[in-house]
Amino acid sequence: MTVRIGITGAAGRMGRMLAEAIAGSDAPAKLTAAIERPESTLLGADMGELLGGEASGVVISSDLAAVADQIDVLIDFTVPESTLAQAATCAAHSLPMVVGTTGFSDEQAQALVTVTAVVPFCQASNFAPGVNLTFKLAEAAAKALGNSADIEIVEAHHRHKIDAPSGTALSLGEVVAKALGRDLSQVAVFGREGRTGARDRDTIGFSTIRAGDIVGDHTIIFASEGERLEITHRASSRMAFAQGAVQAACWLVGQSVGRYDMQDVLADQESNT
Repeated sequence: MTVRIGITGAAGRMGRMLAEAIAGSDAPAKLTAAIERPESTLLGADMGELLGGEASGVVISSDLAAVADQIDVLIDFTVPESTLAQAATCAAHSLPMVVGTTGFSDEQAQALVTVTAVVPFCQASNFAPGVNLTFKLAEAAAKALGNSADIEIVEAHHRHKIDAPSGTALSLGEVVAKALGRDLSQVAVFGREGRTGARDRDTIGFSTIRAGDIVGDHTIIFASEGERLEITHRASSRMAFAQGAVQAACWLVGQSVGRYDMQDVLADQESNT
């Protein structure tokens, strides 16, 4: 069965990358709907032509509800406000949804959980397989080093990214905090300035860089007396994110109603190989 995929933010950098990933996917997948914000100047454009190829017949529109019957799953990498609006439409039409949007407030995150409770729903701060391996490595390092190391997370992204720290950096912090039995909301330190005093061993520090066209770099540092362990993932292209999201979308169509993440996708596919 060919999985019919819709994407939001279709004319943006990530939207175009998702369209390319769908076209190049080994899985039987096809882009059948492309959604943009109502004020976009590219409404009515053909996605194939937008990507520099031949007309595909998939025309960018602003109304997900109008094309809901043409897709089996929606992929959303936009902004929290848009994601919540699209999630309500997915819920109304029983459409599975894959979300890579970050930067939700606590209230928005809870609203998303509530509205998507009736559909298969997969959310991850990062869909790249290498990043999800990084989560596992960070968890193993935290358990092995215990409370003997100071932990710092450094992330860098392009100058246009609007949220900080990145969702991936926060996920790394959550993974490590959980492994150590800590509450990240209580131990996270976001940047330092002035006379901060000696470092509290239980804290997990976050440093953010925004510059140029950096796609996404994440390093978690475990520093103790006499040695330092660093685990780094560097993304050189958004294609890794896009391919992972398409992989998740094709997997999600066959799942029951519930909440999933990329770890579930990879674990299930590993068990079937």
